[in-house]
Amino acid sequence: MPQQSATRAPADEPEDLLRLEHQVCFALHSASRAFGGVYREALRDLDLTYPQYLAMLTLWEHGELPVKRMGELLRLDSGTLSPLLKRLDAAGLVQRTRNPDDERSVIVRLTSSGSALRTRAERVPAAIAAATGLDLREMQALHGMLARLTERLDAAGAPAAAE
Repeated sequence: MPQQSATRAPADEPEDLLRLEHQVCFALHSASRAFGGVYREALRDLDLTYPQYLAMLTLWEHGELPVKRMGELLRLDSGTLSPLLKRLDAAGLVQRTRNPDDERSVIVRLTSSGSALRTRAERVPAAIAAATGLDLREMQALHGMLARLTERLDAAGAPAAAE
């Protein structure tokens, strides 16, 4: 019978579950960081960061939005989203105005420059897809799995969030 390595436990031993390489969360974290590098390069010509790109995507898709709704769509709190929108505003891509019906609410809308940037951004998804090396079916399957995982994790975390 072969001798087990002192540094590797057999797969059925509990401590094996604590290996970094077996953590799904770490695999997602690593993939996210790798995506960040690819997006950094793909977005360089647009002079956008990845979070700014996501904010622009929501506006290109939905038109003007209250900051609160953008935060919900992007899964960002106002403390993160507000400075990001301030930088997009300073760059002339968006305009933020108080809602005349509710002064507490801020509406974000694209400027003409922000709308025009969409045409240049249309190449980004293809560049990202090419970098993954996945075909369309694999990308769709991965997207579906991640969406289901997010739903399940949100549901699992819901009781704790309500406390």
